[in-house]
Amino acid sequence: MHKAGFVNIIGNPNVGKSTLMNAFVGERLSIITSKAQTTRHRILGIVNGEDFQVLLSDTPGIIKPAYELQESMMQFVKSAFEDADVLLYMVEIGEQELKDESFFNKIRHSEIPVLLLLNKIDNSNQETLEAQVAYWTEKVPNAEIFPISALNGFGVPEVFNRIIELLPESPPFYPKDQLTDKPERFFVNEIIREKILLHYKKEIPYSVEIDTEEFFESDNIIRMRSIIMVERDTQKGIIIGHKGSALKRVGVEARKDLEKFFGKQVHLELYVKVNKNWRSNERQLKRFGYNQN
Repeated sequence: MHKAGFVNIIGNPNVGKSTLMNAFVGERLSIITSKAQTTRHRILGIVNGEDFQVLLSDTPGIIKPAYELQESMMQFVKSAFEDADVLLYMVEIGEQELKDESFFNKIRHSEIPVLLLLNKIDNSNQETLEAQVAYWTEKVPNAEIFPISALNGFGVPEVFNRIIELLPESPPFYPKDQLTDKPERFFVNEIIREKILLHYKKEIPYSVEIDTEEFFESDNIIRMRSIIMVERDTQKGIIIGHKGSALKRVGVEARKDLEKFFGKQVHLELYVKVNKNWRSNERQLKRFGYNQN
């Protein structure tokens, strides 16, 4: 008997969805920073066993959209409800509800199994934890509750074992040696974007998109050429920094992570271009893989 199915992770921004995804898959597929809205796409991670294939989907944190890009991000979340065999609803200690009531109602009335993961329990005590479990049991009575720490791995194996039990019988959807459905260039873009999220403040990281124009792989080196798109000329100057120092730091750190990710030497060229108001431009959003219509 072989089991396979789609397991989709949803929740507010910054509750630990990407950390959990990476803990399950064992690779850094989703970028993790302390800033909200770091995940923009729906990223599939594949975990294979002899008699199972779990297709994990990390989705953007649920927000009320303010512009076209965020509307597209929320479409990824909506699609997560449509094809899930198991839904992982992730909350953190002290959280009260989703930022969108309609999503919350979908969870409470879901006909598919819901596992409510109470994350970051290492930041709490036993009394608080028990109160939180009681609160969520009443709030989402259709869910099984698992207290976890995704960062430290506490409770993660138990969640994974329960997922396997809930999966339907099915042949695998993807080859057994495949780790994700995303192309290599996608992860180049995400690693560069992660460095920008870490090193720049305010609106800059959210105004940035990465486009890897060239990706040539030989036996011992991968040569890449990536463009950092910003919305305004002033942002371009900030990204580059004094005498190019800020851009150089991003390039050096991204190259190190890319070499770890691909397991070979990387030559990375970075350029910065202005692409005015790309976050509100449907054609541009489609080009960057956001609009699915």
